[in-house]
Amino acid sequence: MQPIPSIIDRALAHVQALEAYVPGKQPQEAGWIKLNTNENPYPPSPRVKTSIAKLTGDPLRKYPNPISAKLRESLTAHFELPGADWAFVGNGSDEVLNLLIRVFCDQEKSGGYMVPSYSLYPVLLDIQNAKTVVVRYDSSMELPVKDVANCGAHIFFLTSPNAPTGVGIPADAIRELAETFPGILVVDEAYGAFAEEDAVSLVEKYSNLCVTRTFSKSHCLAGMRIGCLLGNPDFVQLLDKVRDSYNVNVLSQEVGLAALSDTDYYEGVVTKIKQTRDFYINEWQGKGWFVYPSQANYIFTQPVNSVAEKGPEVAKSLFDFLRGEKILVRYFGNDPLTDSFLRISVGSESDMLTLSEAIDQWLKNA
Repeated sequence: MQPIPSIIDRALAHVQALEAYVPGKQPQEAGWIKLNTNENPYPPSPRVKTSIAKLTGDPLRKYPNPISAKLRESLTAHFELPGADWAFVGNGSDEVLNLLIRVFCDQEKSGGYMVPSYSLYPVLLDIQNAKTVVVRYDSSMELPVKDVANCGAHIFFLTSPNAPTGVGIPADAIRELAETFPGILVVDEAYGAFAEEDAVSLVEKYSNLCVTRTFSKSHCLAGMRIGCLLGNPDFVQLLDKVRDSYNVNVLSQEVGLAALSDTDYYEGVVTKIKQTRDFYINEWQGKGWFVYPSQANYIFTQPVNSVAEKGPEVAKSLFDFLRGEKILVRYFGNDPLTDSFLRISVGSESDMLTLSEAIDQWLKNA
């Protein structure tokens, strides 16, 4: 009798070899200060709470609108696009990215991305068993437009502002790339609300360009999983073919509408985060730390200890010290461009003060 293969052995070979995406730590116990996953430290608009309280009875009993029609209309009005067919709504922008790879990538048609950037891209490409193309930044973090344009990828994912550095990509560079890159260009603007420029205004001009956005960061709704694509209706039509039939639940749709209706509230939240961000950039630069010019809701900085040392060991030392103080930040130790830095989400004023005091204590002990 032949031995029965294990469940794992029955899986596709590329899935067996897959390394899953590792999100930032989400502690379950109280007392932690979370500055590791770029969540917004402030509550959603009061209109969100009101919309949740009203959602009872039939709307919960029935399936949601399959295409999130009202939210598509609201998004295109908000971003001043021609009509609802210029927006696609997903279960977080991660689903949108996944669907784009499902539509455009396979073992022949490659997906490309910058390094360093969002570490989910290679995971999604590996799930699809797709060919990948990597283009590297240098320490200037200036987009190498010609390298990307000539990289040969069928679709290219560009994070702006960049993760994890927070450096924004000028609209002129994206415009040049859209004109010279022969494939599909996706500008992932998860942090676009905090940036000085964005690419949404370019999607009407360039049919090969689309932009993804999320409600997780600027709209304080990471737990609701609402994301979107903004671009040519052909993108929307293709994604509608491959998405789950009811990919966005009724609660998320209603909450998204409520959030978009309160522009003044969220402009205030974004302004407050940017002010806090810039204050701590100046503080850490004053300590002699190098800090990339962030246009996001986080800061990427290279710590220097009390004896003027910097590097991977110093960054890891501060990371471990802060974790011991129940303060979570993010360390990316797998690349020479990132392994001497920490990425620190911009928290509330009280959380940032506690962080600052902990850093001063580390400097005394380091």
